[in-house]
Amino acid sequence: MHDFFTSNTGTQKIYVLYGLGGAGKTQIALKFIKELSFNFSDIFIDTSTIATIDIGLKNIAIIKGCGDSAEEGLLWLTSQAQGWLLLFNNADDPTINMQDFFPECDHGNIIITSQNPGLCVYAGSDSLVSDMEEKDAVLLLLKSAAQRVTATAEQIAAEIVKALCYLPLAIVQAGAFISKSRNLGNYLELYTKNQAKLLREKPAQSQDHYKWTVYATWQMSFDQLSPVAAMLLQHCSFLHYNGISEAIFSYASKYSSNSGGPPEEGLRETLEFLSYFCGPTREWDSLQITMVMNDIQAYSLMGFDEKTKLFSIHPLVHAWGRATISDPDRCMLTMSNILGMTLAECSKWDSLLTSLVLCPHVELAVQTSADLAWIFRHHYGLLFNEAGEYKESAGMLETVLEEENRLLGDKHPDTLVTMGNLASTYSDLGEYGKASVLQMAVLEKQKQILGDNHPDTLLAMGNLASTYSDLGKYEKASVLQMAVLEKQKQILGDNHPHILLAMGNLASTYSHLGQYGKASVLQMAVLEKRKQILGDNHPSTLLAMGNLARTYTNLGEYEHASDFEIAVLEKRKQILGDNHPSTLLAMGNLARTYTNLGEYEHASDFEIAVLEKRKQILGDNHPSTLLAMGNLARTYTNLGEYEHASDFEIAVLEKRKQILGDNHPHTLLAMGNLARTYSHLGGV
Repeated sequence: MHDFFTSNTGTQKIYVLYGLGGAGKTQIALKFIKELSFNFSDIFIDTSTIATIDIGLKNIAIIKGCGDSAEEGLLWLTSQAQGWLLLFNNADDPTINMQDFFPECDHGNIIITSQNPGLCVYAGSDSLVSDMEEKDAVLLLLKSAAQRVTATAEQIAAEIVKALCYLPLAIVQAGAFISKSRNLGNYLELYTKNQAKLLREKPAQSQDHYKWTVYATWQMSFDQLSPVAAMLLQHCSFLHYNGISEAIFSYASKYSSNSGGPPEEGLRETLEFLSYFCGPTREWDSLQITMVMNDIQAYSLMGFDEKTKLFSIHPLVHAWGRATISDPDRCMLTMSNILGMTLAECSKWDSLLTSLVLCPHVELAVQTSADLAWIFRHHYGLLFNEAGEYKESAGMLETVLEEENRLLGDKHPDTLVTMGNLASTYSDLGEYGKASVLQMAVLEKQKQILGDNHPDTLLAMGNLASTYSDLGKYEKASVLQMAVLEKQKQILGDNHPHILLAMGNLASTYSHLGQYGKASVLQMAVLEKRKQILGDNHPSTLLAMGNLARTYTNLGEYEHASDFEIAVLEKRKQILGDNHPSTLLAMGNLARTYTNLGEYEHASDFEIAVLEKRKQILGDNHPSTLLAMGNLARTYTNLGEYEHASDFEIAVLEKRKQILGDNHPHTLLAMGNLARTYSHLGGV
């Protein structure tokens, strides 16, 4: 702001400070004006309404002795080339055309504070006023609470301001309460249990001259919204406060019971809510919801990220919305249904991956609503699996399977689909025994109902074969996989997704059997077809690239492997995030290749990171965690850190014996690695 207003441009300068009510816009403006008071004569105008603006401009005319009207006040500003600074404070009403109140001249300085980001169109420069830095927030709290600044007080205050999401008004309000109770230490516990009450309460004494409480500030803005905008904001309070997209609602509007969910008559209230954003024949009206969202954004009750195209709500506004609604259970059920309907549509169009942004919303729905449609729970379970949250996925699918067995019977197609999905999740958890039991049951029932050559039967055979491979039964797996592939080619044609899946699974088994040449031929074919059909960045394409890279490593083509692995890792980070199991798999594969290239330090950095994250996400005993431990141990051996390596290898061997048995190939590999490390220790 200082550089903007002190530069010599020869034009009128307008600066807009915008943001949520209570963010401290006015305080920033007043502090700046105080610091530059020697440069400008400043004039404060309350811009809440046209009437208060008129009063402010009339006062200029009266004080300067040039009349008693708003027009004469503006004329005086126009005639005064000497520096003046006009503060339009609280210009929050989006129906007021602020340009009508700017002096028509090429000089002068204007600061506007507003909740409405739309006023930035008038600005030569602008700033979003959001949450405070932690250090500044701590000092503000201690000052407002009349507390001495000590290390202990700062530590307690840091926890409080974090809970208050670093919002200045909330911090000042908390400080005023603490100054009255004189007890900094117990405020956080009181706030946790009484958030709504404390944020509503206006302290009798406060160092801040702002006359409204946090909740009153937002309530005044909320009261200005159209009924539809108010309803949408309240419902969005039952989503996660980040990552809110139009697609959540637009996908749901396309829902029909054919998407794999409950009949539409059971969703009457949810469909009625969505109808506010649809045309007369239920087609989605993007313009309508955009206009409603603009209404909400005009008061900074929602924010919008241009880069991600996602909306967000400040965490405290989010909590306020949930606390002040009259029928929270009804809103929660509506939003839970919308999420389920959206997921049903996403899976229908093979775009479940694009719905990963829904995961935080679904997690919130599961935590807060007991009344979820059990059919939608199936979609929730699949989403958790896609997100790598396998325990949550298994728990959800187990519940669905129990309901389906009870209501539909154990041979119903929906029941068998859920059994198959639950088995896949057990495999992702490393619980191969449980997976194989379910898969054998599915296969037997599919054979009885559909016959040996039905695509669903062949898919079930392929899934069971993959589990045999995970169990170390590679010969048994390969026999089944070859049979499945031959039959699928006859029935489905060469490019069907089931065939590419079968080719990839057979290639993986060939790799386990040491038949790397045969594996690479299949993997190259799968990769080319997936690129043609799905594109370079589809998860299935990236999986094929990663598998081929691993085979290149086994063939000793390390440079070739690393090129593929670096590309896979970067794309998975972009699409899935740093902590998704598939991203960690890519990191581990690349680390293994670095080891083979002799870049041991580089490899160990990756492997330590992978191991820590797998422990956090999958647990200490998951096969992927044990694999990461074994890989890190091998790198320590290469670095000559044999004691360190042996500690890891002993742990890996013991756990693999317990989980996989003494004769599993991975257990035997662990025994061999430990024996090699012991030989190094014996020679030291």
